[in-house]
This record gives sequence, structure tokens and C-alpha cells, in this order.
Amino acid sequence: MKRSVRFPVSTALLRRLALASMIANVAIVVTGGAVRLTASGLGCPTWPRCTDASYTPTPEMGVHGVIEYGNRLLTFAVGLVALAVVVGVLLHGTRRRALLPLAVAVLFGIPLQAVIGGITVLTNLNPWVVGLHFLASMVVITVAYALWRRIDEPDGPVVPTVPGPLRALALVTTIVSAAVLVIGTWVTGSGPHAGDHGAARNGLDPESISQVHADGVFLLIGLSVALVFAFRAVGARRAERAAGVLVAVELGQGVIGFVQYFTHLPVMLVGAHMLGSCLVLLATLAVLRSTRERRPVGAAPAAPTSVATQSATAPVPVNA
Repeated sequence: MKRSVRFPVSTALLRRLALASMIANVAIVVTGGAVRLTASGLGCPTWPRCTDASYTPTPEMGVHGVIEYGNRLLTFAVGLVALAVVVGVLLHGTRRRALLPLAVAVLFGIPLQAVIGGITVLTNLNPWVVGLHFLASMVVITVAYALWRRIDEPDGPVVPTVPGPLRALALVTTIVSAAVLVIGTWVTGSGPHAGDHGAARNGLDPESISQVHADGVFLLIGLSVALVFAFRAVGARRAERAAGVLVAVELGQGVIGFVQYFTHLPVMLVGAHMLGSCLVLLATLAVLRSTRERRPVGAAPAAPTSVATQSATAPVPVNA
């Protein structure tokens, strides 16, 4: 009896596919921003067709139709990459079941995003729906990041690598980071870049909501700096490096935010700020993930260690 032919996917290839999926989801956030910033949000005035009679733009629709339709086509490209990741997980030599739910979640998150994008068109770029569209992308990026990092982890239990109060501080920082993203969509919904010259705004005062957003950014930076020093104090070098990267990304994003505000929101800076939002999210997730590690299945539990002598890889016992 002949053996079935298998084409196992290596861990290295699977890692590259997952990284490509994460980058593709970040890229489509930036291209989606370009649609809005070029006032092409209604370049295709209906959905799922581009016009009532055609799935593709007509010459009369001009460059705005091409830009909006091009972004719709990119959704298929991002979906194909996500599908390749799912296939890669299924063909992976060790058939790790923990990876499949994450890969499938990313794959199904992309058409869900397309539906939300369609609703934004059908509601004439309602600013609250546009904000939801962006935040849904952040969720997909979060899952794509988790998948990418999970590939290199063993399948054993999760073990903390920093004391409980610092894990709580990292979680609070993550929550504040998410809140800053949400408030950022409110700022966008109150500003001039609506995606179309006739689109409504959310009615919030741009100056006031921008101040709330800036206050959240200052709080986030303060918490992140505190994490750097706290991780250094307990000798958690990996977590300290991750927090340092987060502070650097936040400062860069903050500079772009302030410059764009005081220069009346030039489109290039607004686009860079959208990319920066994705980078802040990824850096925040890296910090949260650095506060724990997975042990191989069947590994012996770590011996208790004092906080003062804890190394970057030696986990602190959990007091449950």
C-alpha cells in the first residue's frame, strides 16, 4: 500500500508566512488611510459593486474610483496571504493545533473587515463606522502578531517572567494604549479628512478631543517609561528592552502627532501617523508578551528565585 504524499512546511517558512500576513494587514491600514486622505472614500459609491452596474470603476469615475477600487483589490491579496498561512499551519511538520485557531481567525477577520468597509461606503462614510473599520484592523493585526510569535513557542504552560504587580502594570499600559487608539478615531472623525468632501463629521470639537487624545498619549508614555525602570529593577532584561522600544515608538508617534496638528494635518503626516498607530500597537503587544514565556510540555517547574536575582529568562513563581 502506497504511503500518502505529504509536503510538510518548515517552521522557518511558516514564520515567514505569518510575518508576511501581519505586514500585509498593517499595509492595508495605510492604503485604506490613503483612500480617505485623497478624498476617494466614495470613489466607488456602492458596495459590493463599484457602481450599480459594474464591479469595476468606469472612466468617468476618474482617479478616485481607481484608488478606492485598488484598495478593494488589495483585500484579496491580504486574504490570499492569510489563506497561505492556514495551509502552512495544516501542512506544518508537527501539526501544532494551537496555531490553527489563530490562523483561521486572521483569515476570517479579513472578509469581516471587507464587510465593515462596505458598510462605511453604504453609510456615506459615517465617521463612527470608519473608526470601527480602523479598530477592526487593529484586532486582526493583534491576532496576526499573536500567531507570528506563537510559532516559535513550545506548547507547554505559560509561566510569568516578572512579578505580579509588573504584569498588572503592563496590562494597564496595554489597556491605555488601546484607549488612545479608540480616542484617536474620534479625533479623526472630527477632523477635515472625511474621505469625501460631502461626508459628515462626528460633531465633536476637534480641539477638545485632540487634547483628550494628547492627555492619553502622555499617560501612555509615562506608564511605558515606568515599565522600563521597573523591569530594570527586577533584572527582566527582555521585558526592559521591549518597553524601551515601546517608549521610542511612542515618542516618534507623538512627534508626528504634534507636528501634524500644528501644521493643519498635511496628508503625508496623517498617513505616517496611521502607520505609527500600528507600530505602537505591535510594540505594546511585545511588552505584554515579554512578561511571560511558555515552557516545553513536561518541563520541570522552575525553582523559586528572588526578585533581586531574577534573570531575563528565569520565571518568578506565581502566588495563586
